[in-house]
Amino acid sequence: MCTVTKPLVVAASALLATVAVQASQPQLQMCGNQRNTPTKTCLVDGDTLWLQGENIRLKDFDTPEPQSSLCGGEREKQVAHQASARMLELLNNNEWTIERFGLDSTRSKRRLATIRIDGRDVGDILIEERLARAWPNGDEWWCD
Repeated sequence: MCTVTKPLVVAASALLATVAVQASQPQLQMCGNQRNTPTKTCLVDGDTLWLQGENIRLKDFDTPEPQSSLCGGEREKQVAHQASARMLELLNNNEWTIERFGLDSTRSKRRLATIRIDGRDVGDILIEERLARAWPNGDEWWCD
């Protein structure tokens, strides 16, 4: 007859909880031309994503625009693609949490949010790596 000790049960429960959290994290890819659906889950660019049909704008930082160069031409597009790739890497390879706030003031009324990895805002990571700027007062250095 096999007896299970309490510490073993607690350890097994903790392991299952960790696996469940990791399994619930979506594996993101770039949105491209995906239609807006109730389950749309993808990355638009380095600071915007869709999670289960909710359009989310990450707050307090800004990345260059990949679809159009607003001010920096090819350099802006290049940094935009690097920022998006880094955001995908961060979100797909780490456990993260999201904190939602109100809506932004754009026509699309995106949900404002902060995503954290080990308690650290992903925007701060991108700013530190020179792939983003602080918002709203950071310098658009990619416009040079």
